[in-house]
Amino acid sequence: MTVTLRSAEAADIPAVLAFWKVAAEDTNRVGDDSAAVAALIARDPEALRLAVDGDAIVGSLIAGFDGWRCHLYRFAVHPARRRQGIGRLLLDAAEERFRAFGGHRADAMVLRDNELAHHAWAAAGYASEPQWRRWVKRLDSR
Repeated sequence: MTVTLRSAEAADIPAVLAFWKVAAEDTNRVGDDSAAVAALIARDPEALRLAVDGDAIVGSLIAGFDGWRCHLYRFAVHPARRRQGIGRLLLDAAEERFRAFGGHRADAMVLRDNELAHHAWAAAGYASEPQWRRWVKRLDSR
């Protein structure tokens, strides 16, 4: 496997958004736009990790730390590259980052109907906590 991990840069934003359209679920939501990804990279340049093979993005994971909790978002591996250890590389790097911050627990946002993701998260040692429900309020006028 010739896959390496690196942090996303501003120049990667169009390719990241295109990659998410192919490899990620729920890509038509608020926040999946150039401005939001640019803001993430500017605020926390190490949060968006990319798995790359040459110039091609083959995986992504946002590992955000808010000073208290460790959050995982946009965990995606290109469909043609799944089951090759790319997801494990990304998760290992995220968990290492969280440990360096002193994090004790990571949580992941996973769509309820995304059965493929449920299997991947379980295989990585994560467990669903059905007692929790996400509550959301839109802050913009869209």
